[in-house]
Amino acid sequence: MKKIKYRELSLATKSIHGKHLHAFKGPVTLPIYQTSTYRFENSNDAIRYAQGDPNVLVYTRYHNPSVNEVEDRITLMENGEAAALFSSGMAAISTAILSVCKSGDEIVSTPALYGGTYRFFRDTLPNYGINIKHVDPLSLEDLAYLITPKTKVVYFETPTNPTLALVDIEKLVKLTRKMEKEFRKKITIIIDNTFATILNQKPFDFGVDVIVESTTKYLGGHADLMGGVVVGSKKFIHNVKELAKHLGGCADPFAAFLLDRSLKTFELRVQRQNQNAMALAKALEKYPKVNRVIYPGLPSHPQHKLAKKQMSDFGGMVTVEVKGGVKGAVKVCDSLKVAINAMSLGGVETLVSIPVYSSHVKMSKEELAKHGVTPGMIRISVGVEGIQDLIEDFKQALGKL
Repeated sequence: MKKIKYRELSLATKSIHGKHLHAFKGPVTLPIYQTSTYRFENSNDAIRYAQGDPNVLVYTRYHNPSVNEVEDRITLMENGEAAALFSSGMAAISTAILSVCKSGDEIVSTPALYGGTYRFFRDTLPNYGINIKHVDPLSLEDLAYLITPKTKVVYFETPTNPTLALVDIEKLVKLTRKMEKEFRKKITIIIDNTFATILNQKPFDFGVDVIVESTTKYLGGHADLMGGVVVGSKKFIHNVKELAKHLGGCADPFAAFLLDRSLKTFELRVQRQNQNAMALAKALEKYPKVNRVIYPGLPSHPQHKLAKKQMSDFGGMVTVEVKGGVKGAVKVCDSLKVAINAMSLGGVETLVSIPVYSSHVKMSKEELAKHGVTPGMIRISVGVEGIQDLIEDFKQALGKL
């Protein structure tokens, strides 16, 4: 029988079946191992665990069959070597960072990040002696002097939250590797790929070391679970999982079960969200009460050419800036009937939020300007509803301005 080359399978097949493409007796749906601990057949199991045997199940903070199955599935989807599942996206990000950095180390990051990540970098890491530097994504050449022998991580996300600006992945990797050779030390390149998802953007193909994602968002897709994932080399993920035992952000078995369900429809959902987002963005460009529409798939996006180069499609996020500043944004969000005024993103329901009141709350005017966030911005996470219903909904809401 010809051996299956799993990496060559389609994303849809990987997300539904994982590596279970063979005949066997068992459940079609992933069982929930809702247990905190595991029985030993005898004390030899405890001895094997003490000797480092990773196959001995001991405690769900360390490992759980439901969680491990989803980790394997996402690893295959991302074309990585291994993955670690967490209780939230921030648990995934913070554990990944702290598995690499210690006091005295430096991180070079793009300034426009998910608000939680930005505040973790700004408010928490300096307390542990970890310094953060920012590189302008439009001036990546500055990495030549921002990266020093103390640099351990280059961190970025693209498209950014909520301004949907892009970072040239290929260029960032090339410049970082050049500095890596100059200093003869490893620099870990980490990307938050939550907005794009693996369907629209494949960071490992560009040489990125580690992918982090909030599984709460597109991978989960139903606004009913919390989670995060880190994907990378086996060695990197081993170190992440060892630290996770101490920090405790382990994934819950039931959340893993829900995520397994969601992965089976991942491609279908995100394809529809891509289509709806493009149609809605085009429609919103025609409305005079919208100052600007930001969507990488539109020719009007200043980095549209780069988007076509490094993305296979343009995602389900659209950001608009409406007339009337923050009061205008509030009026529109409160007038929507189909779209829901709620934080988060990536679900089958269309959600809207005002960045200055949500992801970028408690930021100074200078910080907001650095992020490109304005008071009249509305971030739209486009769902899978009928597109004409969405267009009409935004039309009537904008008519209230």
